[in-house]
Amino acid sequence: MPRARDVQIPGGIEIGTLPTGPTNSVLDVAGVGLGHATVWQDEPLVARTGVTCLLLAEDAYRRPVPAGGAVLNGAGECTGFITAAEWAAAETPVYLTSTMQLGRVYDAACQIELDRDGEVADEVVIPVVGECDDSFLNDCRRMHVTADDVRSAHAAALASRGSASPPEEGAVGSGTGMSCLGFKGGIGTSSRVTAEGYTVAVLLMTNFGARSELVVAGTPVGRLLPPAPSTPDKPAGSCIGLVVTDAPVDGASCARLARRVGLGLARTGSVAHHGSGEIFMAFGTGLRLDRDQAFEGRPLSGRALDPLFAAVVEATEESVLNSMFMAPTTVGRDGNTSESLHSPDVLELLR
Repeated sequence: MPRARDVQIPGGIEIGTLPTGPTNSVLDVAGVGLGHATVWQDEPLVARTGVTCLLLAEDAYRRPVPAGGAVLNGAGECTGFITAAEWAAAETPVYLTSTMQLGRVYDAACQIELDRDGEVADEVVIPVVGECDDSFLNDCRRMHVTADDVRSAHAAALASRGSASPPEEGAVGSGTGMSCLGFKGGIGTSSRVTAEGYTVAVLLMTNFGARSELVVAGTPVGRLLPPAPSTPDKPAGSCIGLVVTDAPVDGASCARLARRVGLGLARTGSVAHHGSGEIFMAFGTGLRLDRDQAFEGRPLSGRALDPLFAAVVEATEESVLNSMFMAPTTVGRDGNTSESLHSPDVLELLR
């Protein structure tokens, strides 16, 4: 399946004006890793789910990463969000999963930190775990995700650091059962490089919106396509948006960056429906903290943040499209089907 920029239409699909990083993904930020564990089975129960792990820095517990968050619509859960708001820092990887699996992933994430760093045993750790509801395709009332799945996603994230290739996207890891804007959604990522040389990258788990609302690079695709009988009869719910940058930003600036994810979602058609949980967090690797919250440098502020804001919006919009174009048509529980955006009707319309 192609990424948005690789879709075969005249002129291609290009979002915004800023250049991308080498892989056009979160892996363009030094030290960051991304890994997935996909749970896909048909017997005895239908499972279309999994775990995704975003590794911010291997030593984040000893040297926390500045962090901040924003909520567009709060019908969802993200553990560690309140702590990040209070401390302006994050000290674990970020894990994404299905709504009903959050507790299992949280437990396993705690154990991973205990096994990796003995200092955790003398204090506590509060992992960051975000969720979206994949119940249209996944039998979500069964506990499909195991601790081994979480460990596998974490190990894959460690192994991916420094990769010269884009990571897997679409129907992988926690994105396996997600639907977005009436089509198949999932995991999407994109990056931008500012004129100042900072890299800003976005990772999304897309599971929001209605088909009629879909906009692709300014084209109102959802309004121009005929309805599809196989899509959900109500808007899909939620999007977890994660921003990571190597710019020297503090927690307050991270919260401002996180808020701009909502603008990127709006460009693709999101209106943040009542039952949708749009929860965003941003992290900076260019200005680390010690355990006493002392900065190791001076943060950007004021108008110096404007290029980063633009980068977040552009990368978010493209991440949505990558999550949809990279996902194949998927059949889940009860025969429910989410169509791939990479379809003849959509391509012909874009042409």
